[in-house]
Amino acid sequence: MSTTVEWIAQELNCLVKGNQRLEIHGAESVLKAGPHDITFVGDELNLKRLKSSNAGAVLLEKRLEESFEKAFEEAPFTSIAVEDAQAAFIKIIQKLRPQRQLADIGVSPQALISDDVQLGENCHIYPQVTIRPGVRIGKNCRIYPGAYIGDDCVIGDDVTIHANAVFYPDVKLGNRVLVHAAAVLGCDGFGYRFEQGRYVKIPHLGSVRIEDDVEIGAGTTIDRGMIGPTVIGEGSKIDNQVMIAHNCEIGKHNAFASQVGFAGSITTGDYVRCAGQVGVADHVHIGDQATLGARAGVHRDIPPGEVHIGTPAAPEKEQRKIVMSIRKVPEMRKQIRELESQIKQMSEQLENLNQITANQ
Repeated sequence: MSTTVEWIAQELNCLVKGNQRLEIHGAESVLKAGPHDITFVGDELNLKRLKSSNAGAVLLEKRLEESFEKAFEEAPFTSIAVEDAQAAFIKIIQKLRPQRQLADIGVSPQALISDDVQLGENCHIYPQVTIRPGVRIGKNCRIYPGAYIGDDCVIGDDVTIHANAVFYPDVKLGNRVLVHAAAVLGCDGFGYRFEQGRYVKIPHLGSVRIEDDVEIGAGTTIDRGMIGPTVIGEGSKIDNQVMIAHNCEIGKHNAFASQVGFAGSITTGDYVRCAGQVGVADHVHIGDQATLGARAGVHRDIPPGEVHIGTPAAPEKEQRKIVMSIRKVPEMRKQIRELESQIKQMSEQLENLNQITANQ
């Protein structure tokens, strides 16, 4: 989609400085934008990068206007001042690149749907979807090709389930949930007893409950509980290839990056954040607003509001001191060798002195 700066300013209800008739063909980041692209600047770093940019127009945060005018006296960029540059950019890029989705088709005759399924109004079920007996689906839902919805699952309103996602029986989704391709919800947990020299499977007869406004990434797996449900709290965002084991209870508005792994029966508070490849041992509790850095290995409870990094995970300040100390190890080894050499020389000198004294 092509448009003009003037149209963008009208969409945002903001004023233009510069060429309002400039044609805009796309939206790009600061350093990738060309003469007919719009970009955004919301911090000092990107304001500096703007000096190397070929962008035609920029969405500029109002608090940076004075710095922008000093840095670019000749005004090479057409600018639109906004309160929140990133939010404005997101709004415009969605206009320039409207999301593609399959056509509205209602219920495809190529979908395999059991007779007793309850289906809300304005749902679109695409070919090769399988929906088992006892399933209840709310209104305005989209279930893309190849998805499998197991017995007695309950799905709320305005839910989107992408291709080849798999729901085992008794999975429950709230409203406005988004499940990406190949996610698996409700499979058995990894639970076994060791009896008479062999592993014996523990049955997992609980369920999975996903609350409102949750997003689940592609290839993510959420195991069913052994007795009760595994719970993902309202508003939580889970990236691709994340593993949530049986009976975990995730609080509200958590955010987990790719390849996070939670063992069984972990609980979290609200607004917990985990960077990529964090691993958490079973039965650990992570407090409200705690943050775990990338590749943190967590074996004990994390207090609310703390930032922990490293393996084993420790408070950020403490871990940084440890890392700095480790970097000094080669220098310390050299100093120890020098001290050992000096001590050896002093010992030899003392021994010689004792011999001289004894001879006298």
